Amino acid sequence: MTSPVVIAIDGPSGSGKSSVSKAVAARLGLAYLDTGAMYRAATVWSMETADLDDAASVATAVRAMPLVLGLDPAAPGVELDGRDVAVTIRTTEVTTNVSKVASNLDVRAELKRLQREIIDQECSAVQAGYSGGRGIVAEGRDITTVVAPDADVRVLLTASEEARLRRRSLEVHGAADTEAVDATRDQVLRRDQDDAKVTQFLVAADGVVTVDSSDLDFEQTVDAVLAVVTQVTGREVASSA
Repeated sequence: MTSPVVIAIDGPSGSGKSSVSKAVAARLGLAYLDTGAMYRAATVWSMETADLDDAASVATAVRAMPLVLGLDPAAPGVELDGRDVAVTIRTTEVTTNVSKVASNLDVRAELKRLQREIIDQECSAVQAGYSGGRGIVAEGRDITTVVAPDADVRVLLTASEEARLRRRSLEVHGAADTEAVDATRDQVLRRDQDDAKVTQFLVAADGVVTVDSSDLDFEQTVDAVLAVVTQVTGREVASSA
């Protein structure tokens, strides 16, 4: 990549967008922005410093949130006020409450501002960003339509409900049997339903390329996204095969 490139990857829970986005960023030598981690960090901060049932209180807390987000795809750390919260943001309690924060329009406006700031920084040869101005892979619920609608490459990474539930069950419970999948079902589908009220991430917008990973393994999915990068930008990217 000889000039900055912005790759935006959207999709529902369990579609694999986080792991695939990290792999794509690593392969291309780009920064990696996990916008979902920002909303989860905002949830942790709001749980600690605000009333989750008071939208104004939550918005005020998030505007003052001392967040430091790592952009290295190999180690995308998350810190709040100097504390490593990378594990905390993935707990069940945070997952249960994140939609309360993510559906707050004032919170979304603030985090979108921060996300655009990070994207601009990684495309600047002047600012000392992680990628040195090469660009960034940004992933999240509305990244292709609201945060970075002018990204060079925009991908909707999706999969069947069955595949998404199986993957998330393996991630959370370490198993994908009927009991584990059922335990995951409400959490995954309810989160998608809640977030769909404030953003569109289930259907590709105009100019967004859909990659369906239902029948693809991880490496095949990464290669499929890289093929889209080549198709859209004309820049050749070596296959992982």
